[in-house]
Amino acid sequence: MPSEDDFEAREAVLARVESWRRRAPRLTDDTITMAHGAGGRASQSLIEAVIRPAFSNPALDRLEDGAVLEAGEGRRLAVTTDAFVVTPRRFNGGSIGDLAVNGTVNDLAAMGAEPAALTVSLVLEEGLAVEELRAIVDDVARAAASAGVDIVTGDTKVVERGAADGCYITTTGIGFVRTGAQLDAAAVRPTDALVLSGTIGDHGVAVMVARGDLALAADVASDTAPLHQLVAALLDAVPATRWLRDPTRGGVASICNELAAASGLGVELDERALPVRGAVAGACELLGLDPLYIANEGKMLAVVPAADAETAVEAMRSCEAGADACVVGNVTDEHPGLVLVRTGFGGTRIVDMLVGDPLPRIC
Repeated sequence: MPSEDDFEAREAVLARVESWRRRAPRLTDDTITMAHGAGGRASQSLIEAVIRPAFSNPALDRLEDGAVLEAGEGRRLAVTTDAFVVTPRRFNGGSIGDLAVNGTVNDLAAMGAEPAALTVSLVLEEGLAVEELRAIVDDVARAAASAGVDIVTGDTKVVERGAADGCYITTTGIGFVRTGAQLDAAAVRPTDALVLSGTIGDHGVAVMVARGDLALAADVASDTAPLHQLVAALLDAVPATRWLRDPTRGGVASICNELAAASGLGVELDERALPVRGAVAGACELLGLDPLYIANEGKMLAVVPAADAETAVEAMRSCEAGADACVVGNVTDEHPGLVLVRTGFGGTRIVDMLVGDPLPRIC
């Protein structure tokens, strides 16, 4: 049984960590590195030092995955944009074309919006096979049709051989926010529950296996999928949903750190409750990776009042993409700004945001 001295020592350590994490990230690099695109601390430092000061305004300064703008007559317009540079361009369960649609649709969904239209911009490398481009464009079209959204405009540029890696795609999405949806980290309260729509790490491991750089034969498919219908079911069942985010780059660990920082509260995850497929867990163990940091492309994390947690789980499970939904943690007013994991051995460990990403160009 821990003594009072043990408890005080633990609290002192957490206080020091919290103080360190509250420091503004500083850009110390003279050139851009892969870490700056990984969604971790290096990305934050680049945004805070270079990008945010240049474009600062109230909507941008929230640093969300998208923005909500007043559209008049009580309507709110959500807009988001995303670039996709995944390698390889095709992997078990999906392709760069699927990601380009589903990733943007899911960012809209996380703002409580129903997708209304998408734009698609292609940057192509000289020498890319026309048949491969045709297959990619067909994937984009199929994914858009599946999500029930039209591609309404776009752009295509070609760069000389060696100036790009085959094909990059940027998509922008707009949609209208559901009436009554008020999703904001400022609304999160202590004791709120964290509900995850399914297994973690599937996409990252699927792409890693497809690269063929490692002697892995894990039978794992990417989870890429549109989640706006799952979110609609959730918001219908739990109108008091506080906050939503899809854990892509940096995984569940990174978005929980973003939640803790934005809300000024602590987050606690239950390691035993986190749904991880056996093949994903095995691959991560072999490579020394933590599934909490591995990218997902078809999962949503929701913060809901504790009393509504089971209702939220049932709502997600009513959709195919949420079949494995479960409660994975809670919000607390202890250790504000920090994310802790309660381990299967009864202890706790701090889950911080990584500087970079162990699996770059994952989306």
